[in-house]
Amino acid sequence: MKAITFDIAGRNGWCERTIAIHTLVIAGWTGRDTVAMEKHIRELEELGVKRPAYTPVFYRVAADRLSVAPTMQVTGEESSGEVEFVLVKDGGETYVGIASDHTDRQVETYGITVSKQMCDKPCSNTLWRLSDVAGHWDELLLRSYATIDGERVLYQEGKVTAMRAPQDLLDQFAQRGGRFVDGTAMLCGTLAAIGGIRPAERFEFVLEDPVLGRTLRHAYSIETLPVAG
Repeated sequence: MKAITFDIAGRNGWCERTIAIHTLVIAGWTGRDTVAMEKHIRELEELGVKRPAYTPVFYRVAADRLSVAPTMQVTGEESSGEVEFVLVKDGGETYVGIASDHTDRQVETYGITVSKQMCDKPCSNTLWRLSDVAGHWDELLLRSYATIDGERVLYQEGKVTAMRAPQDLLDQFAQRGGRFVDGTAMLCGTLAAIGGIRPAERFEFVLEDPVLGRTLRHAYSIETLPVAG
């Protein structure tokens, strides 16, 4: 179990809420646009990752992997981040946040579930109520930046419409036997990388709400540990 104190930003102010996360789920292959999803599948195939047997897929990861820390350590130089919106359930209410499904790409070529477990899943310490954005959900924007060899570049950009809507994902999760109950967090899929998937020294990501004029953001630096053999 991982207890994280979040700022809940509402239409009329904010409050602190400590949420005990006991279930962390990574939803994969969640594309609403099958053409865009096929592009991401091909990206990973180029790295040796097998196609999924069905979509979407729901991978379980240790709850302790969810982190609001500004740094993370990884083994070797084959990992990378990807921006995703995250759903969190607590007190009977669903919240929306922003996270990175940082993944070891080398391990991913022989075991996707294991690769998801290899790295922390950085997230912002601020959440929105899903009910506050549900009416204009399709207007929300995802964006990420990667610092590579000292240069900050736009890494991903697009609307959340690239992925299945929250309720659709939760319905699919239930059909696979999942229970989105209090203490559950779910990362919900990503966008294709501009210029291809690659490692970085620093990763930044945002979720923008142009209707209410607000942004969720987080950034983390990556410390690469040596591989001794």
